[in-house]
Parts: sequence; C-alpha cells; structure tokens
Amino acid sequence: MSEESIIYVGNKPVMNYVLAVVTQMNNGAEEVTIKARGRAISRAVDVAEIVRNRFVPDIDVDNIDICTEEIVGNDGLTTNVSTIEINLKKDS
Repeated sequence: MSEESIIYVGNKPVMNYVLAVVTQMNNGAEEVTIKARGRAISRAVDVAEIVRNRFVPDIDVDNIDICTEEIVGNDGLTTNVSTIEINLKKDS
C-alpha cells in the first residue's frame, strides 16, 4: 500500500496500541509508524517490541527518529517535549 499508517501512542494500555499495529499489518499495510511524545515514549517502544517479538515476527524496525518540540503553554512559556517515531516495515 502506498499510504502510510500512523499509530499515535498516548495513555491507553500498551495492548490497545499493539492491536492497532497488528490490525494495520493484517489489512495489508507494508509499513506502520508509531509516534509518541513525552512520557508515552517508553510505551511506544514497548508496543514496537511486543509486535516484533510476539505477533508479527517478519517485521523489522526500519527507522527511529527522535527530536524535541517546543510547546507554548497558556501562560506563554515554552516547554521542550521529546518525541519519537518508530517505523516498522515488513521484510521483503
């Protein structure tokens, strides 16, 4: 498929996101991107590892991007928030 599937990781249980990734892969997606920021980064890594080790053994981590975003709060102060993007791709 040409379109990219993106899963945004937040505060829900890890298995909810694992199910979302596995569903995308079963629907024919060749590549899935897991995105998270802040405290959800560790949850996103858990999702990628559970998918790789338990549910879709023929998937590999294609790329990992990390960066920092500046968030402007209601009081006008800026805060730095870390982000991560994990690209999972089926083996060819």
